[in-house]
Amino acid sequence: MKIKIVNRSKHQLPAYETEASAGMDLRANLSKDIILKPLERYLVPTGLFIELPVGYEAQIRPRSGLAVKHGISLLNTPGTIDADYRGEIKIILVNLSNEDFVVKDGERIAQMIISKVEKARWVEVEELQETQRGAGGFGHTGTK
Repeated sequence: MKIKIVNRSKHQLPAYETEASAGMDLRANLSKDIILKPLERYLVPTGLFIELPVGYEAQIRPRSGLAVKHGISLLNTPGTIDADYRGEIKIILVNLSNEDFVVKDGERIAQMIISKVEKARWVEVEELQETQRGAGGFGHTGTK
C-alpha cells in the first residue's frame, strides 16, 4: 500500500525497524529539547502530514522501551488519525515516572500502525442473545 506523506521535519520518513514490525517509529521534530517533568504532558510535533486512503486509519501507540525504561507513555492511546485529517501528526507524551525526562530532536517517541477500518451499521433490537458470560465484566472471572 502506498500512502502520500509530506515530510516537513529534519528527519527520515517513518520506517519499520525490522521486517516483521507492525509499527513504524515516529520521531520528535524539535528546535530545542523538551524537559518533561513527572506527570507532565506535552504535544510533540513530528513535522509529518499524511493522506490515508478512505477505509484506513493510522493508530498512534507508545513505544515499549520508553514505557518500561523511563515511564513515558502516550495519552489518548491508541490515538487515531482519520483518513480525512490533513494536519500535522503530533504525539501527546506523558511522563508517568518520578524523574524528569528529556525529549530530544529526532528521538523515536511513538509508533504508527496503519489499519483497515470497518464501518458498522446499527440494528436496533429489543433484547440481545444470551451468553454464558452475560453482563459480567470488570474482573468478574477473578485473578486465579
